[in-house]
Amino acid sequence: MKSLCVYCGANAGVSPRYAEAARALARGMVEANLALVYGGGNVGLMGIIADEVLRLGGEATGVIPTALIEREVGHTGLTRQFIVKDMHERKAMMAQLSDGFVAMPGGMGTMEELFEMLTWSQLGIHAKPVGVLNVDGFYDSLVGFIHHATEQGFIRPQHAQMMKVESDPASLLHRLLAK
Repeated sequence: MKSLCVYCGANAGVSPRYAEAARALARGMVEANLALVYGGGNVGLMGIIADEVLRLGGEATGVIPTALIEREVGHTGLTRQFIVKDMHERKAMMAQLSDGFVAMPGGMGTMEELFEMLTWSQLGIHAKPVGVLNVDGFYDSLVGFIHHATEQGFIRPQHAQMMKVESDPASLLHRLLAK
């Protein structure tokens, strides 16, 4: 594994723990020589993780659609920045550039990206690990939903297990790298 795509909020959230977790994940990635691939913004958790990776001497690649350059304030200090036509192109390029995926706390876009990578894995489109950084129980309800959907026969148990969930960045990186 050489690069990790991190999906996260364009907002920082209300708890300072989200930013702390983003910085800890960045440190773990740089220590493991993993390049960051992310949405290309310099705001919210996106900006925090990118800034920390760069501050520590790591590589950060952003992929951002032209329509979001001003809205998400495109990061100007990245190792590489790709400006793409739309969200479909953004997600496809991020997936292509990455050897694994992590969802940190975020909103609807983060959820959509997480579920797309899980679905692609389920369908055999990729065999890359997918992790969830469950900072302070942020994803507890989602984990419960996946369990419920599995119990109800809508998700196969082996597909439910594709989502690696950890509350500690180092533990999550360890699981993703062990694949």
